[in-house]
Amino acid sequence: MGKLESQIVSALQNSDKPLTISEIALQIDASEKKVYRSLRKLFAKGKIDGNNRRYKLTQE
Repeated sequence: MGKLESQIVSALQNSDKPLTISEIALQIDASEKKVYRSLRKLFAKGKIDGNNRRYKLTQE
């Protein structure tokens, strides 16, 4: 997992609610475009769930 993906996972772990791409980008100081690409990778790996453009970690 890359640095940005790790930061996204950390932001989602520390949140008590699902986050939007904008909220994640603000928290980790990254562009929404980069966050979107990393979210797609995490989704493909089964690490996150997305609903109504809000993202959370999957229940492992």
